Amino acid sequence: MRTVGVIPARLQSSRLPRKLLLDKTGKPLLQYAWEAACRARELSEVIIASDSEEITSVARGFGARVEMTGEHPSGTDRIAEVVKRACPDAELIVNVQGDEPDLKPENINQLVRLIAGQPSVEMATLATPIYSLTILHDPSCVKVVRAADGRALYFSRATIPFLRDGTPADLLDEADQSGQPLSPWLLHLGIYAYRRDFLLRLTQMPPSRLEQLEKLEQLRALEAGASILVQVVSERSVGIDTPADYAQFVARQAAERGP
Repeated sequence: MRTVGVIPARLQSSRLPRKLLLDKTGKPLLQYAWEAACRARELSEVIIASDSEEITSVARGFGARVEMTGEHPSGTDRIAEVVKRACPDAELIVNVQGDEPDLKPENINQLVRLIAGQPSVEMATLATPIYSLTILHDPSCVKVVRAADGRALYFSRATIPFLRDGTPADLLDEADQSGQPLSPWLLHLGIYAYRRDFLLRLTQMPPSRLEQLEKLEQLRALEAGASILVQVVSERSVGIDTPADYAQFVARQAAERGP
């Protein structure tokens, strides 16, 4: 089954301008996500999709295949253009975020295996347990609730499920026999796998009411009746959204390289 990873890459970012080209570590931020995706054995190919000539030049410089696109309201729409035009034989598409330099190749592999093994499922994504009150209450950290079979019931910026009795800290302090917290909350990770036909249909649908309220594209798929499988992984890859995020990433890289 041919599976293509596509990294949507636009130059401008409101909180951290030109973030994908920041290179204080010795290579641009975008290159880290591209290298991680290239190490994922379940991906047949990795493509960067961008409307920026500058990003295109830099990405081709480090060896990436780049497809130029028109302007789009979202990364999903950008990916759909590339898939429709340049990936006629791709059956599965993985949307990889270019601002997540710590992305684990194995997480990509897990996601692909998940959707490949469920032919009736249109989409799949990842989540990880929440152990932090800060993350739990942060509206920029999207939460997801799953059904018993792993299908997403809802995504929200709000704290779901809501704890009516007690306080969240009480549950985050509870642990199983191995010492792991028994958190009932899941943090959604912004990586998706789509079946090709569904991706192209999804991007032709108008934004849904819940999507507009929460500003979460995946709610369009749920409102349309799609099934989204959610695989739980042990840890998150941290996205770079602010100058502080990038400074921390640069410091981590320096520490890993050593003196």
